[in-house]
Amino acid sequence: MSDSGLSPKVIGIARHRLQTDGEGVSTLVAFHGCPLRCRHCLNPQSRDKGRQWKRYDCAALYDEVKVDALYFLATRGGVTFGGGEPCLQSEFIREFRELCGREWLLTLETSLNVERERIERLLPVVDRFIIDIKDMNPVIYKRYTGMDNEAVIRNLCLLIERGRAGDMIVRVPLIPGYNTDSDRMESCRQLEGMGVKHFDLFTYIIDRYDDSRKTNM
Repeated sequence: MSDSGLSPKVIGIARHRLQTDGEGVSTLVAFHGCPLRCRHCLNPQSRDKGRQWKRYDCAALYDEVKVDALYFLATRGGVTFGGGEPCLQSEFIREFRELCGREWLLTLETSLNVERERIERLLPVVDRFIIDIKDMNPVIYKRYTGMDNEAVIRNLCLLIERGRAGDMIVRVPLIPGYNTDSDRMESCRQLEGMGVKHFDLFTYIIDRYDDSRKTNM
């Protein structure tokens, strides 16, 4: 998966999100495509290849979201890119920043499980990173996501080394059947030792239809 064509598939656009992604009013733009195969995916449509998702180039997306520019400016909000995995669209996001300017806050909701060069491209243009770390234990992480977390740790270290620890919120979930409170405490301990400052602790609620929901603690 890549930035090919710079007209990525978008699975949804959600307006008027108030302090959901941090400060201000935001609009969520959710991209199709994800490298992970989480057992209880919160956005399974991001991997659905059977539907004809709408594609946007940067100009079209900018025209779609700029209707809320006054809200963004008044509240120090902006656009949150999620998915799926928004870092797969790093070139698109760089181009979008050129269109919208520096006044809008740009946020990424990301797993960080991508190549380092994608994060390098995004560092100059993204204001805030909301990182879904799952669990720091590599065995738990792979069992839940189907992937290794080596790239996650490398990219997290990169952000911290570049002085972006204050711009990150790291989500550490309790995932029933996959990790425990003790596992989560150990993840937080490791993350604090690395220099992470802001955490979001929550629990996945898995119902009998194998769905997931997030409950803040």
